[in-house]
Amino acid sequence: MEILHTFLLILAGLLQSVAQEDLERKVFIFPESSNTSHVLLKSSSQRSLTSFTICLRSYTDMTRAHTLFSYATKTSDNEIVLFKSKPNEYSLYVGTSDVLFIFPEKLASKPSWEHICMSWESGTGLVEFWLDGQPLPRNGMMKGHVISAEASIVLGQDQDSFGGGFDINQSFVGEITDVYVWDRVLSGDEICLVWGNRVPSNPVINWRALNYDIRDYIVLKPSLYSSCRAG
Repeated sequence: MEILHTFLLILAGLLQSVAQEDLERKVFIFPESSNTSHVLLKSSSQRSLTSFTICLRSYTDMTRAHTLFSYATKTSDNEIVLFKSKPNEYSLYVGTSDVLFIFPEKLASKPSWEHICMSWESGTGLVEFWLDGQPLPRNGMMKGHVISAEASIVLGQDQDSFGGGFDINQSFVGEITDVYVWDRVLSGDEICLVWGNRVPSNPVINWRALNYDIRDYIVLKPSLYSSCRAG
């Protein structure tokens, strides 16, 4: 019995290590609007959050509203949401509130990759939004709020219930890469590192050791953007 128990522990460890994959220079492709397709992420932290920073790159030609990142708990389906309502507008939802960031529309007519980082801290309620390595004026909300650790974390859909309730009209179509989450607010210097593809210490969601599960029609492929940069 002891030998069997030891074997099961080793097997569990192997399965866990397989689930954590280095996705550097790869992308999740969301090929079409859907009310089912999404990527489920698992955090390495089991603690409640009093601050966070979320960073990712996305590429789309969509003009309608869509959701990039959704963190739902049993008590709040919008506990954390990164939402893009227009090509030049991003919103961050925390708990029962949200803030809107508006920036000038890009002069180029063709789609381009965008790198965003959003952070929030409970002590001050301050929210930071960085677009392509540049900060916008800070905003604030939900001072003193605490985010539950028991969460369903999803890319590409807005959760209207814990792990589901997706709306096809808020789904993401395009490509997502370089997804990272920290349980703290990164400094400006650290944000610059992330924008340059260098990773500050101890992310709780780490693109280079990602624990994920693809649900329905999502494709994992090498990044064409990374290939061109490498050349």
